[in-house]
Amino acid sequence: MTILSSTNPATGETLWTGEAAGPEQVSAALAAARIAFESWSVTPLDERVAYVRAYKAALEANQDTLARAISQETGKPAWEGKQEAATMVAKVETSIKAQAERTGEREQGMAFGRAILRHRPHGVMAVLGPYNFPGHLPNGHIVPALLAGDTVVFKPSEETPWVGQLMAECWAEAGLPKGVFQLLQGRRDTGAALIAGEIDGLLFTGSAGAGAHFRRAFVDRPEVILALELGGNNPLIAWDGDPQAIASIAVQSAFITSGQRCSCARRLIVPEGAAGDAIVAAVAAMADRLTIGQWDETPEPTFGPLVSATAAANARKAVAALVEAGAKVIRPFSGVEGRSDAFVTPAILDVTGLDVPDAEIFAPVLQVIRVADFDAAIRAANATAFGLSGGLISADEALWRRYADRARAGVLNWNRPTTGAAGTMPFGGLGASGNHRPSAYYAADYCAYPVASFEAGEVADLSGEIKGLKAS
Repeated sequence: MTILSSTNPATGETLWTGEAAGPEQVSAALAAARIAFESWSVTPLDERVAYVRAYKAALEANQDTLARAISQETGKPAWEGKQEAATMVAKVETSIKAQAERTGEREQGMAFGRAILRHRPHGVMAVLGPYNFPGHLPNGHIVPALLAGDTVVFKPSEETPWVGQLMAECWAEAGLPKGVFQLLQGRRDTGAALIAGEIDGLLFTGSAGAGAHFRRAFVDRPEVILALELGGNNPLIAWDGDPQAIASIAVQSAFITSGQRCSCARRLIVPEGAAGDAIVAAVAAMADRLTIGQWDETPEPTFGPLVSATAAANARKAVAALVEAGAKVIRPFSGVEGRSDAFVTPAILDVTGLDVPDAEIFAPVLQVIRVADFDAAIRAANATAFGLSGGLISADEALWRRYADRARAGVLNWNRPTTGAAGTMPFGGLGASGNHRPSAYYAADYCAYPVASFEAGEVADLSGEIKGLKAS
């Protein structure tokens, strides 16, 4: 038996302990999901909706417990844990609406009868969850999949198994039929056994490196649908406006959730000269005012620790490599005195003119790039293999139009943080940031496939339509 546990990254306190699933448990879960799919896939939609709404009721009843677990297990402040738990509740009705709009039925009268568009579920969906939004992001896969008629086998991140367990308990309260939703706790070996099994889809949120691995792993399994929501080396062009206002947008873009959002700004692109200097100075001054602390401290912190000391150590190595390559340190990346090794300060580095890695540092690290003109700003923004989010800060709508027309990103914001996204819109990227299957409102698209039918109510003789048919 392999034991899995999670800890509070701020204190080291053990929060959850349980058994990690081995190959036999994974196989049993997949077999149960396959059996359950036969009946769940033909369960009337209104009944599936009722189950999902019962899950929503369970989430609401346990919302405070869930919010505390999210904050303690990830290190997020209490305000952010509450925000995530509320988002999970709201996801249910949004998903029901999206399912009806994007994968419902449509009928058209024809001379012979009718043409009908329907959607059918794929089958058994494996969902691998991330640690940065351990409730909200897998929830955004699971709810649409169950509404579509798929069955789900869910493995949370090994960093956040407690939140996964609470989600499973809410699904149990909803009374789903046996095998429709199943939880498997474990590390990478559990996930590897899951995706190697007989699945019909892999719904994954995580790093670009893991996404690339999955692309290779499924190259000879085209029957398995992949929905990959990955990271980004996201640009924010800050071009004109009040430096204080610009800083407020840039700081939220770069440092919210300790920089552990896939849509966080990683690169701040500013004009050369005094205007750019003023912007960078304002961002640095505001970063100095951010409060870093434990989830339940008063006053409320802006952000907490990274998810683990290991994550912080990896981020430190990446920043050290940038400094060694010549980056100018505007604000250092350091630990927080008197805190655990998972705590870090927001870093700002000027990398103008340097050949730095096109990589996502999943931490509060912002790289500044100075450019001569707006065309150069757009080129710098697009100089990445990623394509998740991006933004422009400027009062000039003509500049926004130029950027919007040339940007390569799935989420593109004007005078708003790059992290701003709505559940009523698609969320996802291109290039190394995904595989053209955006989630959020468009998750319904990858949870079901379209079936187009011609239908006639009676058998008719079509011999008169066959060209060149000889008389009998």
